[in-house]
Amino acid sequence: MKNQAYRMALLYDFYGDILTDRQKEFYDLYYNEDLSLSEIAENYGISRQGVRDVIVRAEGTLNELEDKTGIIRRFHVMQDQLKEVQAAVDAIAKRNAEYHQDDEVEALTGRITAILDKLKQE
Repeated sequence: MKNQAYRMALLYDFYGDILTDRQKEFYDLYYNEDLSLSEIAENYGISRQGVRDVIVRAEGTLNELEDKTGIIRRFHVMQDQLKEVQAAVDAIAKRNAEYHQDDEVEALTGRITAILDKLKQE
């Protein structure tokens, strides 16, 4: 269940702006606020099935967008690649500190690390 909740949160974060206002509201209440379908239905004066239909359509839209674009999949690949680059930079910096103590290498590894930190935040 945690994986499903995580996936749905990612889908919403990446593609949520595509949804209608009503879909956003119901999706947020259901997945983020953890309200039941019945609670949402009661608050909006509609049937439980009506709420479920809106959420299912929203899920379908979000899943379809990910299937077509693969942005989340590529995001995860990029995060793994950034970790690999960081590990390589750390190894270079460590080797430099132990054996060479080259100021230029130290400056360059620091610069690369700063760039990686910015990329991780975006």
